[in-house]
Amino acid sequence: MGFLVGPWLAQAVRAAVDLSLAEHLADGPRTAAEIAEAEGADPDATARFLRACASMGLVAYAEKGFTGTELLSVLHRDAPMSLRDLAASQSSACLWLTWARIPEAVRSGESQTTQALGMSFFDYLAAHPDEGALFGAAMASMSAPVIRDAVEVIDIADATTVVDVGGAHGSFALAMLAKHPGLQAIVLDLPHSLPGAQAAAAERGLDSRFTAVAGDFFHAVPQGDILLLKFILHDWSDDDCVRILSNCRDALHPGGRILITEIVIDDHAPGIAPLMDIAMLASAGSRERTLAEFDNLLTRAGLHRTAATAVEPPYVVIEATAAA
Repeated sequence: MGFLVGPWLAQAVRAAVDLSLAEHLADGPRTAAEIAEAEGADPDATARFLRACASMGLVAYAEKGFTGTELLSVLHRDAPMSLRDLAASQSSACLWLTWARIPEAVRSGESQTTQALGMSFFDYLAAHPDEGALFGAAMASMSAPVIRDAVEVIDIADATTVVDVGGAHGSFALAMLAKHPGLQAIVLDLPHSLPGAQAAAAERGLDSRFTAVAGDFFHAVPQGDILLLKFILHDWSDDDCVRILSNCRDALHPGGRILITEIVIDDHAPGIAPLMDIAMLASAGSRERTLAEFDNLLTRAGLHRTAATAVEPPYVVIEATAAA
């Protein structure tokens, strides 16, 4: 039954975000009537919803109404490593409708996005900018703990230039700049991402060492000493990954390295990685991979793995250099 009511739980968390429960309860208990009035919601339905949230551990009963819990606190917009945007995005139409077709994805081995949304995933986000912005914010929040750990394990050695390939707003590159004052960074992404990248660099006072470049990693990648690929390869087929990795190999300065940050599946380990693999199948027709599967891609692209370092589970930083 726990599995079967999973959709109820996910949508209840989304509703908790939509009603700003974490924000309303941040300073102490409030009644259902107070929250309903603040949100313009039905008082009876709000009371019933808070009762359901209490059963999930999101809120707790207090002498005067309800109080927030530690579980709810991560849904606060200002929480460190907030999951607010991720919770809203994972239950929004662009993903929810696609994942409803997982049986069809398993039978066909193909993405179900066009069947569910009437167009490709990224075309849908472009046509629905509100969902597109939410998805982008969700990916940034999902990346935050992984980036935090990854920058600590990456040895830049004598590198002077890092390239964040497909880096959107450049969160990874900016974290590298913040840790290493002598480093210069380039973020490569499609034109619509550049204003956000430039604004993020300026906000952190790093714009003098940061350049945003419009481009397509299927065609060419800016040259650098370290090339970062975070959550990129799991979006693409094996052949597409080899094209991306080959372009990255061609862009490496002598002695340069490619650092791939992705989920790595261990066939016998429990956890979210195998579920994420099926989610990627349904939404993009792509996959999460085992370390052996990454090695195969690297070999096909003329690269050689030199290290694999575990960070925030189930993510791993894979280091590769040009094959001799």
